[in-house]
Amino acid sequence: MSQNNGGVGAGTVLFAFLAGAAVGGVVALLYAPQSGKQTRQKLLEYGDDAREAVGRVPHAMREAEKAAVATFNETLKKG
Repeated sequence: MSQNNGGVGAGTVLFAFLAGAAVGGVVALLYAPQSGKQTRQKLLEYGDDAREAVGRVPHAMREAEKAAVATFNETLKKG
């Protein structure tokens, strides 16, 4: 018997969680007791950090793919 989870996969749930965390972080920054200039500077810094982190994702994905293929090939050889 197959299970139907309503079309919501783990990736969707993870994305929703991360999006909610990002929105919550921005709202917290906007309501923090500091000047607008300081808040804008923090947002720019966070944006730069996020851009850098996202830029590393393709490399990490390629490395993970290589490791998965190597593990798969080893498993096939062992039988």
